[in-house]
Amino acid sequence: MAITIVKDFCKGCGFCIAYCPKKVYDLSEEMNKKGYRLPNPVRIEDCTECSLCDLYCPDFAIVLEKTKKKAEEKEVR
Repeated sequence: MAITIVKDFCKGCGFCIAYCPKKVYDLSEEMNKKGYRLPNPVRIEDCTECSLCDLYCPDFAIVLEKTKKKAEEKEVR
């Protein structure tokens, strides 16, 4: 799963961090133009592609894109 944070949309609410069952995100020290601290997907390899982060983000600041590699792994199983 490729995870993109749209920095200008994020308001630092932390919902993506709180609702991720695998704790993929941490709060980074990086701030956007509005002064909000941004989430950082630091454990992408633990992502189960549940899309809860995208679902709970009130500002549409998270863009998820399935990668071909993950899709191929599921086909093999």
